[in-house]
Amino acid sequence: MWDDVREEVDLELAEMRRLFQEHESLLASAERGEPDGTQVLALAAILHSFYNGCENVFKRIAQEIDHSLPTGEAWHRDLLLAMARPGPDRPAVLPDDLVEALAGYLRFRHAFRHIYTHNLKWSNMAPLVATFRPTYDQLAATLNAFFESAQ
Repeated sequence: MWDDVREEVDLELAEMRRLFQEHESLLASAERGEPDGTQVLALAAILHSFYNGCENVFKRIAQEIDHSLPTGEAWHRDLLLAMARPGPDRPAVLPDDLVEALAGYLRFRHAFRHIYTHNLKWSNMAPLVATFRPTYDQLAATLNAFFESAQ
């Protein structure tokens, strides 16, 4: 079971890495100055995809290892918070600082799904774009350590 979950998590991490590879020039240009409206929309889609990938990882762990997925209106938040606590058959997956960082991406994803795209504000997105790569790197290292220690 653990090997299957790890394989699926590794596939999700590879997909997240592709976000950097395929959109490297857009991400770099956002670091140099405020993007135009079309670029903001593209960056929003990238951030949305990133958190979707994170949540896919957390759902897989919850379903396959914990045998339980949160329910209710706040299940997305509850799932993220559950990854910071040990489960019945696993240690905690994420440290608190990473949960806090990922919570910003979760809030953004929620907003992205519920607003008209012309209401996207670069000022709200800029910190997430700026910390996107370090957050991914920390997530990948944390998940690797989790699977190494859990087996």
